[in-house]
Amino acid sequence: MRLILYSKPGCHLCEGLQEKLEQVENLNFELEIRDITTREDWFLAYQYDVPVLCLSNHIGAQDTESGVIEERLPRPSPRASVQQLAQMLGKYLTI
Repeated sequence: MRLILYSKPGCHLCEGLQEKLEQVENLNFELEIRDITTREDWFLAYQYDVPVLCLSNHIGAQDTESGVIEERLPRPSPRASVQQLAQMLGKYLTI
């Protein structure tokens, strides 16, 4: 599974979430960081919402041109601990 973190430079909430995601253990996922300032479509979609966390799947169904489906996950509280973040992610990463 791949987690995608949409963020932008200078966003302290984005940086904090990234740090916590990098500390999560016992869950099997690949973390991809996407800077929304590098693509207009990402910027338009997420400029007021970062950080945005999505779960990316290659399922067969086609949601985008590449066949990749992204499910937007609920935004964790900036006050959530690494353990609380791991518990939340565990609900979505159990496949």
